[in-house]
Amino acid sequence: MSDAVAVQTPLLNNAGWRPRLSSGWVGGLLLLMIALPCFVTLPWSLGQYNEHNMAEGMQLRPPSWSEPMGTDLFGQSVMWRSLLGGAISLTIGGCAALISVFIGVTWGATAGYIGGRVDSAMMRVVDVLYGLPYILLVVLMNLALKPFVYNGLLWVGEHVSGSKGNPLFNESSASGMSGVVTLLLAIGGVSWLTMARVIRGQVLSLRSQPFMEAARAVGTGHVRTMLVHLLPNLIGPIVVYATLTVPQAILQESFLSFLGIGVEAPIPSWGNLASEGLPQLHKMATHADKVEWWLLLFPCLLLGMTLMGLNFLGDALRNRLDPKRAKT
Repeated sequence: MSDAVAVQTPLLNNAGWRPRLSSGWVGGLLLLMIALPCFVTLPWSLGQYNEHNMAEGMQLRPPSWSEPMGTDLFGQSVMWRSLLGGAISLTIGGCAALISVFIGVTWGATAGYIGGRVDSAMMRVVDVLYGLPYILLVVLMNLALKPFVYNGLLWVGEHVSGSKGNPLFNESSASGMSGVVTLLLAIGGVSWLTMARVIRGQVLSLRSQPFMEAARAVGTGHVRTMLVHLLPNLIGPIVVYATLTVPQAILQESFLSFLGIGVEAPIPSWGNLASEGLPQLHKMATHADKVEWWLLLFPCLLLGMTLMGLNFLGDALRNRLDPKRAKT
């Protein structure tokens, strides 16, 4: 009996990958359950999110079979607005993460590969940006870029449609889209600092490896060396930190939209939907008779589950792809 226990116990102890794998699966399933409906229902949510129903009894309806998430003050469906808001928030987070990865990998790889004074100068820029308030940088970039993006969308709308009398983007739609575009550019433009530091450290450690010496010995060009020899060895850290950047970008978008300086109404996002439901907390605190709890619950629940799923997925990828953690 003792021998059987001695044989089985190591098998159980060696299954240390199971909790990490299960957390990754849980995160992936949570993300799939929320993101898939948000994007699949776009053709319907784009047509339904801004429909007002001011008929008596249609305003501020609690969840029911006809409206699973209830309606808001204007009779708009909270479900359709939450689905479209989720697609917008996830798009902003994903695109901002791609911008962050591109800038961070380019900056960090260049600094680490060249080294010397160039490396010192480039990393001092990163240090200075690290010392500035993150939210302040995002707000300033948002305010600076929005007029250019707005005018650019109007120009594209007039020329792509081929008719100035019927532009693709009018002033109203261009104003709403410019808020989305400038927000993802602003978040992506200031969230690359950690990525740059990580990639620089990886490149510095890889630069002295034998395969890099061999590449220099055969006369391989700098660009080819970085793309063919360095980049494949950086895929692990890039994937890990990109996965962890997405929830940060979504949270920043939601926070700025909550403050009213992100995605502008009537275009929904989880942040401004939560901001619209914020007065319900005051009603709960004052024990008001009528509390429209669904206005706050569903956007915050979807946002929280998405962030939790992305963090689970990012932690699982870090455990699987990070060499230092793999050794421990």
